[in-house]
Amino acid sequence: MELNQLITIVKTALEEKKAENITVLDVRKWSNFTDVMVVASGHTGRQVSALALHLIEQVKAHGKKPLSETGRDPGDWALVDLGDVVVHLMQPQVRDFYQIEKLWTDLGNDGLYQQI
Repeated sequence: MELNQLITIVKTALEEKKAENITVLDVRKWSNFTDVMVVASGHTGRQVSALALHLIEQVKAHGKKPLSETGRDPGDWALVDLGDVVVHLMQPQVRDFYQIEKLWTDLGNDGLYQQI
């Protein structure tokens, strides 16, 4: 599956379940384990868990099997590893605390794909 197609599937799946502040970062210059990081917020643990589950279902429906996933229970921070794309789903307070986007932009990341 092409990278841009996978990004579109991920963004669509997250939007369908009302994820907020979806950020797509191109990390190819600084990462040897993935090409793109997607970070999105869900208001509650239940929503974060639902986002992760829906994402996994949608990716599988398009013929891509996630490499791993973790954190759906309790749902503060769930991670879905799709290989070329790693998706972080967090409650707002967790996202504010860890500031993952800032870690990558502090490296001089001018490759911000898109922020919704």
